Amino acid sequence: QAQTPLVTEIESSADKVWEQIRKMDNIDELSSFVSKVQWKGPKGIGGERVCTSADGKGYFKEKITGFDDKTRTYSYQVIEGVPAKNMNNLIKVVDLGYNKSMIVWTSSYEFMENPNMTKEQFDGFITSARLEMVENIMKLVK
Repeated sequence: QAQTPLVTEIESSADKVWEQIRKMDNIDELSSFVSKVQWKGPKGIGGERVCTSADGKGYFKEKITGFDDKTRTYSYQVIEGVPAKNMNNLIKVVDLGYNKSMIVWTSSYEFMENPNMTKEQFDGFITSARLEMVENIMKLVK
C-alpha cells in the first residue's frame, strides 16, 4: 500500500541536492527522530544503516536496495524496528533546470497491527519525518 509521494520543489540545482541526499549516513543531522546512525557495508546497494531513536530506546534498520548517481535515485527497505512489513522507499532528485530541482520521495508498506500505534499514527509519523528531513535538506543547499 503506497503512500502519496512527497514532492518538494527546491531553489537549488539537482546536483547540490543529490550531494546531500547521497550521503545516506547523516540521517541524525536531518531528523530529530534519530540520535545516531551506524553504517555497515558499501555506500550504495547492500549498505545498511541502523538508526537509533532520539530517546535512545528504539531503533530501525534499513538496507539500501538501489543507488544510481546518474539518475540521482536511491531506494531503501526498512527491515527491522517499525510496525510495517515490505516497507520500501524511493528518493529521486529531478533536475528542473534554471537552478531548480525537485525531490520525489515514495514510500510503500503494509502496516502491522500492534498495541503501541494505530495505522493513522504510523502514517502521520512517516509523513512528518519525511517532511522534516526534506526541510533540513533544503536548508543545507541554500
